[in-house]
Parts: sequence; C-alpha cells; structure tokens
Amino acid sequence: MSQVRSLTGPALPLEGGDIDTDRIIPARFLRCVTFDGLGEQVFADDRHQRQGQHPFDLPQYQGATILVVNANFGCGSSREHAPQALIKWGIKGLIGESFAEIFFGNCVANGVPCVTADPSAIKALQAYINDHPQAKVTLDLANLEVRYGDQALAITMPEGPRQMLLSGQWDSCGQLLQHQDAITTTAQALPYLHWQTA
Repeated sequence: MSQVRSLTGPALPLEGGDIDTDRIIPARFLRCVTFDGLGEQVFADDRHQRQGQHPFDLPQYQGATILVVNANFGCGSSREHAPQALIKWGIKGLIGESFAEIFFGNCVANGVPCVTADPSAIKALQAYINDHPQAKVTLDLANLEVRYGDQALAITMPEGPRQMLLSGQWDSCGQLLQHQDAITTTAQALPYLHWQTA
C-alpha cells in the first residue's frame, strides 16, 4: 500500500476564499469517461478570464506539487473530478485555512493530504512562495508541520484520515492486493461461486 508521510516540492499559491469545485473544474468537463486530460482543464474559466495571468498558467509555478489555498477551498458540488483535475495537473498535497468536507474526503480517497494552518500562517506562506517561486516546501504529515526557508509552521489534520495516509489504508486497491490470498480462500469457500447444474 502507498504510504503518504512527507511531500517536498515547489508550491503554488492560489489566493481567495470559497473557491468552489465548479471553478476548479467546470461542469462541461464532467462528461469524460476517465479522468485523463482533466489536468489541462483545471480552472479553465478562471484561466481564460485572467488571460495567462492565473497562477496555474504562470511559468514560475509550472511543476508545482503543493497547492496553498485559503478558506473553504473545494466548496460547492461533490464532484470527485475536482481533486482529480488537480492531481492530473501535478498537485500531490494541499495546505490551506480550511477545506470543504466532501472535497477533503475525495482528496484523502486519492492519497492527497489536505492540511490546515492558521490564516496568518497561510498568508505568510503564500507571500513567501510569491517571492521565492522555486523554493521547496515540505509538507510533513508525520510530524504535522510545514517547512519552508528557515520557517516551520504547525499544521493540523483530523487524526483518522491522517492515519489512513500514514499507514497506506487510504489505498483500497492496495489493501485488496495485499490480502489477495485471503480473498482467494474466501472465494473458494463460497458455494454460489462454484455452483454447477446437474
């Protein structure tokens, strides 16, 4: 199973509260059969309006793996396409003031930690990234801190989802593969899987 303990990489600051899932991935892109290609459409309408000046378009943030956001990020609909679009773009972890509950759950189900910190600490981190776009940020889930420059800030995450990520239990497919022998044994004992007509 895939354990998520710590992430280090360049970060992208996305300022603004109450950014909803329809802004993250507009509804017209939900007709896809797979999530492939959603990364190209993340924030499609916002990016169009900003004409190349949206953070997801700026050259200094290309390759970012950590997204730093403000309050109530991912509110709105329950579409799991929103975290999938961020993942396909390259985001592996989020640091914010707060997250909408369903968005948070969809992220954890995909192995993406969403950690929170005080609003003042988030704003300071966003300002630092704006000034040092190539700097590495470490999201340390095991020790509940974010490190950047010479700073370390305390973060929080509900303990249940945190333990799921640390242990790898978020990965349901991985759990099935890890217990393949037990699954085979159980399947062999089920009479309706081996029923034959006379």
